[in-house]
Amino acid sequence: MKVLIIGLGYAGRRFKKAFENTGVTTGFSYVGRTPQDVGIPFYKTTRQAIDEFSPDVVVVSVPDISHAEALGSLEGFNGFVIAEKPLMTPQDDPEPVKRALGLVSGFCMDLVERYSEVTAFLRDFVREEGLEIVRCHFTWGKDRINDHRTTSGVSSEVVHPIDLVQWICGQGQEISLETVLGTRSDFSVSGKGVLDSVALSARLGPGVVTGYSSFVNITRRRELDFVLRDRSGGLVYANAVYDTPTWDADRLRIWRRTDDGDAVIHSLDTSSNAVPSGFETVVKLGRLVDDVTRYVTGGGRPRTPFAGLADAFQLQGLLNEMEAVARTTGPVSYFPHGRKILREADWERLG
Repeated sequence: MKVLIIGLGYAGRRFKKAFENTGVTTGFSYVGRTPQDVGIPFYKTTRQAIDEFSPDVVVVSVPDISHAEALGSLEGFNGFVIAEKPLMTPQDDPEPVKRALGLVSGFCMDLVERYSEVTAFLRDFVREEGLEIVRCHFTWGKDRINDHRTTSGVSSEVVHPIDLVQWICGQGQEISLETVLGTRSDFSVSGKGVLDSVALSARLGPGVVTGYSSFVNITRRRELDFVLRDRSGGLVYANAVYDTPTWDADRLRIWRRTDDGDAVIHSLDTSSNAVPSGFETVVKLGRLVDDVTRYVTGGGRPRTPFAGLADAFQLQGLLNEMEAVARTTGPVSYFPHGRKILREADWERLG
């Protein structure tokens, strides 16, 4: 199998590591601005890479502000595409991307939290028990203040909880936005008024969804609280926490309230799971890559259904709407006298 990575930065290297862990013999090449000392073929353009390297899989892992350009360069490619989220920025025209991906054999957007044991269990539980969403609230943020990478802003972060709420309890229904409040700032190198945080309200079927997501949250926090109704009208509660205190350390608690206190239905904590050497920080990403590898090499059905083009464009529509209707304050000026770009010592902070 041959894998072409467009953008061999932090995200691209994580994908390379995940593919290497599959055990399938894989050749790699990459597209970038300048060559790196990594021992694999380098190409300046995607067209040259596709023509000369003939990849089976293309991974698009450039900064999100360049996603549309990178995806648009794949016109005529008939292999499998993995794209980092979000699909593009709210300012990008989706039509060239739709045309460029018209011949691909498969597509998966990297909505990596779908591959958590917490997500899988809760999604199955909701379906098996016939639960209906009453209310969900999420808090999803991290610290990217003084980020030296270009970014479209918080749309790249809030896409995760929006997707998770739909994935876990939407059962074919999609979130409908109602209100969006936001804050703009110069937190990254991308400008003085980038949308860095949003607080939103929405509906998903009969349920109400509220949430806050931010790229200036100081500490990483990824959490969803659910109130669900069972077939008899009783309430079931669930709390899901992701990537705390480290990547791939996820927790889930499901319970009912009784006269004698909380009756726990199920609890799960993956932080105690042994992680094989080399898999640190790429456990969930590895599951995505395993599914893609099985599909490409033998037509194997993915264990977790791919977040395909329909999912990607539906989520992009929500992000575009969010950016368009947000009532914003600011801009906050973190660096009124200019910024000093620091050498990043903790890539997990930005990841």
